[in-house]
Amino acid sequence: MSKEETIQHILTVFQTSGGEIYGAEAVTQIEHALQAASLARDSGASSVLIAAALLHDIGHLLDDEMPGDAHARDPENLDDAHEARGARWLSAHFGPEVSDPVRLHVPAKRYLCTVKPAYQDRLSPTSLQSFHDQGGTMTQAEVADFEAEVNYKAALRVRAWDDAAKVPDQHTPPIESFIPDLQAAQM
Repeated sequence: MSKEETIQHILTVFQTSGGEIYGAEAVTQIEHALQAASLARDSGASSVLIAAALLHDIGHLLDDEMPGDAHARDPENLDDAHEARGARWLSAHFGPEVSDPVRLHVPAKRYLCTVKPAYQDRLSPTSLQSFHDQGGTMTQAEVADFEAEVNYKAALRVRAWDDAAKVPDQHTPPIESFIPDLQAAQM
């Protein structure tokens, strides 16, 4: 897939599936993605981090595209491994500066809840449930492994934007305004 085809595919995925509600939050998948990317842009982040923020949950939208990734949909368990699915797809089209923060944004939540226990109080009810479903607090070995990841600090930034990107009716630029960031972030 060419760079242009990759970007067109991302736009199509969001146009096709982005209107789905984001878990039990009061925003859609595309609203969540656009809010996260806007927060990244507003903070002065690089195009690479803006792309990671925009695409951090793309794994939720790629279910049917990832062979061998079928998972039972248990409404009581919010761990669908979307971070791994998204990172695998993104790693074929972007460098690790984009795919790693996507892969690590779920462990980043677990990490923050472990090293800053009060962080759990800031999570939405849905995010708190998924935190428990995704493994809860980390062991000291998991903390060390997370901190050994090259892009763990970028993942912590994406996590912060993820947590803040759940505001109903928040005005954001359209997804097309992020095309230059996606282009700049591609391999």
